[in-house]
Amino acid sequence: MKQNFMKRLKHANKGITLIALVITIIVLLILAGISISMLTGENGLLTKASDAKTTTQEKGAKEKVKLEVLRKLWN
Repeated sequence: MKQNFMKRLKHANKGITLIALVITIIVLLILAGISISMLTGENGLLTKASDAKTTTQEKGAKEKVKLEVLRKLWN
């Protein structure tokens, strides 16, 4: 009787392990999808970084022009 119980318990554990593996894979896929959308979405990190780079370059160019004007005024 005790041996039959132990055999059933071993088989039950294998099924639970497979279910746990499937659930883990599903959770990882969901997290990957969220991460990808946060990176590449319309309001994602890559878009924000590109906008910040453009803004920095524009402000740098304006500052360069202002410095050139001031330099010419002083000379």
